[in-house]
Amino acid sequence: MKKAELRKTYLEKQKSLPPDVRRDKSEQVVRLLFDNFDFSDVKFLNCFITLEKNNELDTFEIFQKIWREFPPIITTAPRINREMDVLEMVVAAPTTKYVQNNWGILEPAGDELIEPEKLDVVLMPLIAFDTRGFRCGYGKGFYDKFLRKCRPDCRKIGLSLFPPVEKIEDVEDWDVPLDCCVIPGNIWKFKNF
Repeated sequence: MKKAELRKTYLEKQKSLPPDVRRDKSEQVVRLLFDNFDFSDVKFLNCFITLEKNNELDTFEIFQKIWREFPPIITTAPRINREMDVLEMVVAAPTTKYVQNNWGILEPAGDELIEPEKLDVVLMPLIAFDTRGFRCGYGKGFYDKFLRKCRPDCRKIGLSLFPPVEKIEDVEDWDVPLDCCVIPGNIWKFKNF
């Protein structure tokens, strides 16, 4: 399948999930993430903020668990810099205030930016992904541009409510593959992860 078709199909699937099913799937993903990854050596972690209107996987508990159990970790969340057309990562702490952008996405209102090279882990949203680790997002290319600036050893972890498709047919040279993707009940590992 091509990205446009995947985007349409999986966004419809995601939006049609009943609240209790979405909550259960989100909880499974969060549990698997923390049961299977060592966060003890992480200094900087980026995680997306759930886009409620698209019924995305709920990341609230990820932030809460990091703040509770790994207080030395500095957490960041993405913000779109419209002037430069890029993602920037802004410190997100328990006291952070958020503002809604033009797409309805909550973004940290603070000014403390963390450079991509500092990030140890990036937890990212996706609409679909394939068995090779390529992801289909919302089509703006923000994450691919951003990930190319991260260190090679930065762990790129997708979080999804659905299993992978066999192959995304229109992967481009600039698409950055995931290292792994956590879904309800399973972790898909790619490359040398």
